[in-house]
Amino acid sequence: MPTDLVPVPSVLLDRLTSLGLDVGRVLQHAGLVLSRFQEPKARLTTREFMGLWHGIEVMAGARDIGLRLGAEARAHQLDVATMAATHSPNLGEALQKLARYKRITCPEEVSIDVTRDEARLEFHWLLAEEALPMFLVDATFASTLALARRGTGKPVAPKRVALARRRADAELLTRHFGCKVVFDAPVDQLVFDARLLDEPLLTHNADLLALLVPSLDAALEDPLSRRALEDDVRRVLRRHMSGERPSVDKVAETLHMSSRTLQRRLGETGTSYQRLLDEVRHQAACRLLSSTTVEPVEVAFLLGFEELNSFTRAFQGWEGMTPLRWRGARHGHAH
Repeated sequence: MPTDLVPVPSVLLDRLTSLGLDVGRVLQHAGLVLSRFQEPKARLTTREFMGLWHGIEVMAGARDIGLRLGAEARAHQLDVATMAATHSPNLGEALQKLARYKRITCPEEVSIDVTRDEARLEFHWLLAEEALPMFLVDATFASTLALARRGTGKPVAPKRVALARRRADAELLTRHFGCKVVFDAPVDQLVFDARLLDEPLLTHNADLLALLVPSLDAALEDPLSRRALEDDVRRVLRRHMSGERPSVDKVAETLHMSSRTLQRRLGETGTSYQRLLDEVRHQAACRLLSSTTVEPVEVAFLLGFEELNSFTRAFQGWEGMTPLRWRGARHGHAH
């Protein structure tokens, strides 16, 4: 499993105060104490980090707090992955470096799917148990866009932003990102026009990159930083969870091994392809049912089930009730 350690700059608390939040109440809501933030960077577990963002969301008076925190991140708050991205020669290489090195700093993974027309970015917290706090998603997308705008020196905008949540703050989000915002999406996704990837970065610094990259590559090779095979399989399954049931052959091909080898290696670790598929489907189903208004029949399709009845049976096995009853219980009314 990846190391469950999320570095959080202590200056974040000062920034929250300047934005009008009661930091004491935010920390209390998150179950954290102020002494954890005495060092320049606090080190939180994924659960604590999500709790902090939930606290920010609950205590914030304004709905743009996540956007502002992401867009205004200062240089001394950046991690090494973002630093390497900032000093890359063009936007495409910047995003690739962000994806390559992010998992060194925390249990978050960035995936980039580039087609002829689009570059689609997704950010996965490998150890998160529930849907991500909305303000954290806003901040992540806003900081990525800020990197692109500062780097290119141009007011670039995404092609679209897809959010796995109910429709809310649409005007605010559309204004900030300068593009179409889609709600009730299967996953949170930041999409750029593929042509933007060739944009040169004014912040390019070849000398600094020459210093950074060898140490970052060495950190990737450190056995302690390697993710288990199960995490690789989960990652591939999440990426292909959009209307199909990813076959073991397809997953194995993505991981550059035969399906037989993949199944044998998973068996050696005490799990199986089917168990991981069920786990990813279960998590995705709960996230979609709790955070969006997507109907169960559409959820079934997105998760690759042949029919609604198959999904309903599987969900009852996971949660002991139908998808509609579970959604109703989460939102305080019965179906």
